Amino acid sequence: MNKCSLLSIAGVSAFSALTYAAQNPNVLLIIADDMGLDASRCYSMGDQQANMPNLEAMCAESLVFENAYSAPVCSPTRATIMTGEYGFRTGVGAAIPPSGGNGLEPNGQSLFDVLEQSDYATNLIGKWHLADNQDKLDQPKKFNVDDYWGLFKGGIKDYFTWTAIHDAKRESVDEYATTAITNRALDWIGEQQQPWFLWLAYNAPHTPFHIPPQNLHSAGELNDDPQYIKSHPLAYYNAMLEALDSEMGRLLSSLEPKVRENTVVMFIGDNGSPNQVTRGLYGDHAAKGTIYDSGTHVPFIVSGANIRADRTQAFVQTTDLYTTIASFAGVKAVTPDAYNFQPVFAGKPAQRDYIYVEHFSDDKSQAKPKDVFGWALRMEDYKLLQPDGQPASLFNLADDPKEQVDLLADGVSDQEQKIVDQLQQRFNEIRAQ
Repeated sequence: MNKCSLLSIAGVSAFSALTYAAQNPNVLLIIADDMGLDASRCYSMGDQQANMPNLEAMCAESLVFENAYSAPVCSPTRATIMTGEYGFRTGVGAAIPPSGGNGLEPNGQSLFDVLEQSDYATNLIGKWHLADNQDKLDQPKKFNVDDYWGLFKGGIKDYFTWTAIHDAKRESVDEYATTAITNRALDWIGEQQQPWFLWLAYNAPHTPFHIPPQNLHSAGELNDDPQYIKSHPLAYYNAMLEALDSEMGRLLSSLEPKVRENTVVMFIGDNGSPNQVTRGLYGDHAAKGTIYDSGTHVPFIVSGANIRADRTQAFVQTTDLYTTIASFAGVKAVTPDAYNFQPVFAGKPAQRDYIYVEHFSDDKSQAKPKDVFGWALRMEDYKLLQPDGQPASLFNLADDPKEQVDLLADGVSDQEQKIVDQLQQRFNEIRAQ
């Protein structure tokens, strides 16, 4: 991005902040863990979507983004939101292992540092996964999250009995994780006397797949045999998503009407769906853990005052949440990788004209067999995918959304070479900033 672009984006951010300043809207960012497009009836990818009536109702009265992108796995997605920067700048390019991993360093301004310039109360409740789980339990405070409570590492072994971190100390929790996170959020919101921002990070529907409490889903009686669950994971994954939806609905309906009317709600998945549940939907390549769209193209829905009910083709990435959330609070925040997408709420053109995703690690010992490391860049309908140590591929996503036909596989035409050169040039520009 050149200096002119930086200045123009800063201007848009300031203008949009003024638009919302009179309302001082609360901002609720809800993250589902391991939920791709194929898991939501708000989209039309596949035929295996979970029953999520609250989210579907939200889609009907919200702005649904058709082209929202995350990182391929959870840690780098969360790092992009926290910093507004791509992983090659922060060093977080893959899931951080439980021990011995290189976590996100508190360099620069976190999203919570930026929001401190406003009168907003802020918090993060739920999954953290920006550090390993050994001696860095005070990491949230270093990012200006003073009241963090939740699951610190990438997953839990048992949703019904688990360990939360609060004030850099471990707490035993004997409550279903999705419910416990929701209850904590309701308690915190109820205490606020000023505008607030809450990053609410559910662990569902991340593994282990299981049967949620019966009152939270409509799947009926499910077999509780571990081997059966392992062999038939989709029903349990969908039940976990429905349980998340039930608790999300409880949270939203519990807000006082004036609070709900003045709250912008953002719902997003942190990466593609687990490969156990996609059932070959994407052909030869997998979902979560890959730089294909199956691993990075995620549901993103935004509702609130002054936000039109519609569907948009605008490009947006998780880095953009940094700048956009700050602008709701009247604060200007600019990084080379974050665009303010508030103009899209009013039907104006998006500032972002490309999508860039990456997956990298110095230590790939934690990698899954189907993980794909490398980078990919999309402009308009074309996407150039460059896996590590392999030839590049080119896809036309308008004709081939599942990326099954590599346009370079049968030779490269002059037109295709021109497209490749354009995408490669944009990649070089991004990495040179």
